[in-house]
Amino acid sequence: MSSATSFYDFKPLDKRGQEVPLADYKGKVVLIVNTASKCGFTPQYAGLETLYKSIKEKHPDDFVILGFPCNQFGSQEPGSDDEIQNFCQVNYGVSFPIMQKVEVNGDAASPLYQWLKEEKPGLMGLKRVKWNFEKFLVGRDGKVKGRWASTTKPETLEQPILAELDDSK
Repeated sequence: MSSATSFYDFKPLDKRGQEVPLADYKGKVVLIVNTASKCGFTPQYAGLETLYKSIKEKHPDDFVILGFPCNQFGSQEPGSDDEIQNFCQVNYGVSFPIMQKVEVNGDAASPLYQWLKEEKPGLMGLKRVKWNFEKFLVGRDGKVKGRWASTTKPETLEQPILAELDDSK
């Protein structure tokens, strides 16, 4: 387990392999999603982009979605980081950051995902991600406020995100 104790301690890698200090997102509401390009849930990219644009319109500096591609579920994200970026842009017009491909479960799971699962276990206390497009909501205070299964459509998250944006001003 990583020594990080706060969301803001992590520095995941962006698509170019550069560290992204999550401390840069202090005071923002962040939706974290593990993504895949060849999954039945892949069309959620469109919903995530719509959600992102809609909330950014009202709260331009207070909200971000971070996509973390993952190939652990049915090998549904086999591409390179460049191929993934291109796929997201061409097919869904994704404008939110898509990070470097990670693992979300097992010994090689990214430290951020290890922490997210500890902070907000799934059903029956399971500390693993079940499938692609599972979603974690981190509040302005860096605490995990919600976790949703792959089957949860992004547009249904608008209210919890707006509530978090309004509650924590």
